[in-house]
Amino acid sequence: MRNYDDDWAEDQRALYDECYDLGEAWAGDPATDTDQLQDVINLAEADDDELADVELGHPPLVDAVAEATGEQVTSVTADRNDPAFRGFVDGVRQGAEEDVFGL
Repeated sequence: MRNYDDDWAEDQRALYDECYDLGEAWAGDPATDTDQLQDVINLAEADDDELADVELGHPPLVDAVAEATGEQVTSVTADRNDPAFRGFVDGVRQGAEEDVFGL
């Protein structure tokens, strides 16, 4: 389910949507490594204190943000206020099979 901040501008919502779709597609791809998928799911489940605005170089996340923004990026800040980060991890959660989640 899409999860916008109420105060996001239209371009932030569009960035979230694009990263969400890319995350969902990546998670649903049978070629996606389950260990990498679990790493992203762990990020999605982490609380804000655990994330602490860490810079992530996780390739699928970085590639999705680069594609969505049209800019070359080498890392993404683990910040739920960032529409790109939140969109990607929310999309991964949505696209992941429940057995990967361990639910």
